[in-house]
Amino acid sequence: MTGAEWFSSAHGGLNRYFTDLHGALAKIDEISVSAKAFGDAPVGAGSWGPTGGSTLTRARAAFLDRDALTPGTVLDRHFCLYGPLAVRNPLVVHFHGPWAAESRLAGEGAKAVRAKYFVERLRYARADRFVVLSDHFKRLLVGDYGVREGKVAVIPPGVDLDRFQVPEDTADTGTVLCVRRLEKRMGIDVLIRGWAEVVAEHPDARLVIVGTGSAEAELRALAARQPSIRFTGSVSDDELTELYARADLTVVPSLALEGFGLIALESLAAGRAPVVSDCGGLPDSVRDLDASLIVPPGRAEALAARIIAALNGTRPDPKQCRAQAEAFSWAVAARRHRDLYAELVGR
Repeated sequence: MTGAEWFSSAHGGLNRYFTDLHGALAKIDEISVSAKAFGDAPVGAGSWGPTGGSTLTRARAAFLDRDALTPGTVLDRHFCLYGPLAVRNPLVVHFHGPWAAESRLAGEGAKAVRAKYFVERLRYARADRFVVLSDHFKRLLVGDYGVREGKVAVIPPGVDLDRFQVPEDTADTGTVLCVRRLEKRMGIDVLIRGWAEVVAEHPDARLVIVGTGSAEAELRALAARQPSIRFTGSVSDDELTELYARADLTVVPSLALEGFGLIALESLAAGRAPVVSDCGGLPDSVRDLDASLIVPPGRAEALAARIIAALNGTRPDPKQCRAQAEAFSWAVAARRHRDLYAELVGR
């Protein structure tokens, strides 16, 4: 397995997924798994060095690392830029999102976006299989990258059910939690614009926004006149668990390029209903629980109305949320990966 960064060194959905999938695969006796990314590696895994530094230097270090590619080994690449070539080894590519399109939405210039798209196509060309988290990203991969549909496997992610627990005290607190990278496509500005309507109905309501990103200054300025909104910046795993325990519900208001939304599964595992936008694979986490938790993306009024309803009590209870999360276990996801790897090596 080759990734971008280990989650302990760089928080983010891709890094959380990569780290947790490695841990789940390592528990399967009939396969041997090795993995590398940048940052502090967990026990049994490796690192190409610290996070940071130039992109070119990092890419070169990862590209030249072929130590684990013995005959019969499957290479599972989780970020197109990092990892060696799979010359004679079966190659699986995890498509976590369109790197070029994400860069365009973040405001990068056309030349940089074209270069990233070229790198993506080049690194995908040799793949034997692709793994995506939702049907939405399968359609995107087929439509925008020309990948043959039969090469794409949809394997939903898992959630760490041991890390998150439903607290015994579930009294209402009026707290709404949003855990996101602070980027334009995450829709946090929509949430902030609609928050005044929430406070008009629930004067004691509080919005806690966790995360960092390139849009942080802009979002803080937008929220400056609303004292009921608090930004925490980056937090530790223990702090995040405590924030879930103190919240009534969570919000995931993404606008574009959402493959699944691991944060929604974390919320469910902690017994907290997530209100999510109808964006990409996000609805997959809650559709079978309560379809009314899904709201149109970019609609501040609709988002505010659903939050108000949730604070009024119209939301799944903690036990229902936890039961929904238990349908997404890492053990199941890891077994499906094992079967895919075995197919590629003819076992």
